Amino acid sequence: MKMGIVGLPNVGKSTLFNAITSAGAESANYPFCTIEPNIGVVSVPDERLDYLAKINNSKKIVHTAVEFYDIAGLVKGASKGEGLGNKFLSHIREVEAIVHVVRCFEDENITHVEGNIDSIRDVEIIELELILSDLEMLIKRNDRLSRSIKNDKSLAFEHELIQKILADLEQEIPARKMDFTEDEDKIVKTLNLITYKPVLYVANVDEDALFSLDTNEYVNKLKEYAKKDNSEVIPLCGKIEAEISELDDDEKHMFLEELGLKESGLDKLIKVSYKLLGLISFLTAGPEETRAWTIKQGIKAPQAAGKIHSDIERGFIRAEVVSYEQLHEIGSMQTVKEKGMLRLEGKEYVIKDGDVILFRFNV
Repeated sequence: MKMGIVGLPNVGKSTLFNAITSAGAESANYPFCTIEPNIGVVSVPDERLDYLAKINNSKKIVHTAVEFYDIAGLVKGASKGEGLGNKFLSHIREVEAIVHVVRCFEDENITHVEGNIDSIRDVEIIELELILSDLEMLIKRNDRLSRSIKNDKSLAFEHELIQKILADLEQEIPARKMDFTEDEDKIVKTLNLITYKPVLYVANVDEDALFSLDTNEYVNKLKEYAKKDNSEVIPLCGKIEAEISELDDDEKHMFLEELGLKESGLDKLIKVSYKLLGLISFLTAGPEETRAWTIKQGIKAPQAAGKIHSDIERGFIRAEVVSYEQLHEIGSMQTVKEKGMLRLEGKEYVIKDGDVILFRFNV
């Protein structure tokens, strides 16, 4: 699960990345201090695992994880190579979704490449560069198809689709806002368009603004913009998140309580990123380990079993399932069985988030 952190230079991308991973990525007050993308892996917070490990006396807990790529700041002209833009744009094509960091605070000590703060202008600069990059790539593909279609009429459907996408991109409409049929969507997914990737906006605010978000005009404008995009905005303070990342769990909880926050902005970002990609977790628990397994929503039981081991999918017999909520309410798997609440599910069962599962198989 790969998320790419993008934005203009000096908006707080590397500060956020450091908070996410405590990886110590270089963060400096000048453009392009990040050339190659820094990559950090972070666990998805899941309190369910702690409870399951406790009642099973598990030796270890294994969380599911998200990879964050800290991609260098883009500028106007990136699609034409400005500021090493072509290289940075190629990095974005490798991720599954985009975390777009937008600066929503004033600070005369931190330079802004455009000279002043304007959240919508900043978003639109990046959006346009991503559109132009997709345009350039599709024009080349369209030219190749135009030549090949003379000898292979089966390419006609894709050729027409690409021309349709090109027309919308030229109107500065990103691919994720375009309407596609089911057959068209299958082809679009193979094109690896940057503007087809889902986007999550992070409003980087200062500490004062974090507690008075309604009065922050930059955040409010960004939320209005995101509504049209069917996207979500997560306000957070990069500096606070950096401080939280250096604390242990007990200190972190105390610090958040003092600030009057239920969870860190980072925890919310990770959870929403997970949801953005249409992912869910099923859970397994026993004396050796309690573990969360990541799957796409809609996956059936045998395919979910295959996440653990291909032999389990191949020899799948049944899944013994109870929801985490029921197990938590009842208190033990033994009592769940005694009450007849352990469900036996077959090959057509669609896994739900929070299912606690034991797979039975024979190879």
